[in-house]
Amino acid sequence: MAPRQAPTVRQRRFGAELRRLREGAGLSAPRAAELLGTDRTTISNVEAGRFGISEQRLRRLASIYECDDPSLIDALAEMTGGRSSGWWDEYRGKVPPDFLDVAELEHHAVALRTLQTAHIPGMFQLEDHARALFDLFIPALPRLEIELRIAQRLARHTVITKEPAVQYTGLIHEAALRMQVGGPRVARAQLEHLVRESERTNVTLRVIPFSAGGFPMAGDSVLYAHASSVHLDTAQVDAPTGAVFFDSPTQLANFRRRLDAVEQVALTAKQSRDAILEITKNL
Repeated sequence: MAPRQAPTVRQRRFGAELRRLREGAGLSAPRAAELLGTDRTTISNVEAGRFGISEQRLRRLASIYECDDPSLIDALAEMTGGRSSGWWDEYRGKVPPDFLDVAELEHHAVALRTLQTAHIPGMFQLEDHARALFDLFIPALPRLEIELRIAQRLARHTVITKEPAVQYTGLIHEAALRMQVGGPRVARAQLEHLVRESERTNVTLRVIPFSAGGFPMAGDSVLYAHASSVHLDTAQVDAPTGAVFFDSPTQLANFRRRLDAVEQVALTAKQSRDAILEITKNL
């Protein structure tokens, strides 16, 4: 089996969890390989996300590591067999890899929580709004790359409409709603679209008003992807150099606590819808 040249975040996440299980069992990589009937290189490549393994081997490893969490084992089993093809693969090599990693995480999540303090959540951005954002890049992006980024961003909306649809909770600061990206006409259309999306049964949008003052993670752009097992959750934060991903239990617990704290200062879903309508009316 040839190793993957560029494992995705989801593939690396799978390997990282297997490494944690092995280390929790107090086993070295050579010893784990011996018990599995393979070589140390295979264990190392699987834990680095460079190799996939079959569901049968995964369950054998879980037994070797004495994992007694059926939900975690089943969730890991769903991730075996290599990378399944998704709509985002058509953009591979055409847009930044981070864009594809985020799309793959969103697609496989059972629930999503996001925090946006300066932008409308990506999966709800309209074409004109997204184009206005990409036009602000310095240095300027080539026109073809901008169009590819826009198409890929618009396609992310399928995570909201697919069956089964993901449960989505979005926290959006009032500043992001009042920023007239692309001018008043584009901003008005974008906010009207946001109101329509908030009416979906699987979508909850909550506004953080200026009156809330300071709050945890103010200024951050955060995505928290809930997996079918909490052990396989992943958090992602935007940074100037690209997306940064977090998966350690301590980091994930901290992200959950922080997002819970932000929800405490956000408006209710109904109050938030009314607030967006009021901002739209004044454009």
